[in-house]
Amino acid sequence: METHIYNVNLTWKSDRLGEISSPELKTSIEVATPPQFPKGIDGIWSPEHLFTAAVNSCFMTTFLSIAENSKLDFTNFSCSGEGKLEKIDGKFLMTEILLKPILKLVKESDKEKAERILQKSEAACLISNSINSKVRLETTIKY
Repeated sequence: METHIYNVNLTWKSDRLGEISSPELKTSIEVATPPQFPKGIDGIWSPEHLFTAAVNSCFMTTFLSIAENSKLDFTNFSCSGEGKLEKIDGKFLMTEILLKPILKLVKESDKEKAERILQKSEAACLISNSINSKVRLETTIKY
C-alpha cells in the first residue's frame, strides 16, 4: 500500500491557546482547551471539536467518492456531528460520534440505494476505522 504523510504544526500562543497549521495548507486554526475544562476558552476550536470534525469530514469525502462511483444522483448533502466525551476509569475518552447526514435525492426510487451508500461510507471511512470511538449514523433522505 502507498503511504501518505500529513504534516501539522502547533505553536503555543498564550494561556490555553495555540495555533495549528500545516506547510501543505494556506490557513491556520486557533485551538484551545474547551470551556468545560479549567481555563478553557469559549469560541475556539478544541481538540474535541477537531476530532469530531475529522470523523465527519472523512465520512463526507468517503460518501462523495462512493456516491460518484455508484452513480447516485443527489442535489444536497449535509451532516451534523456530535462527539461524546466521557470520563471512564479516570480517563477522558471520546466514546461516540453521532453523524446525522441529510441527503436530498433526485429520485425517490434511489432511497434504498442511498441508504446502502451512506452505511457503506461510514464503514469505509478511514478515520472511523482508525479510532476506538463508536460511530453511529442517523440518516435522513429527502427527495
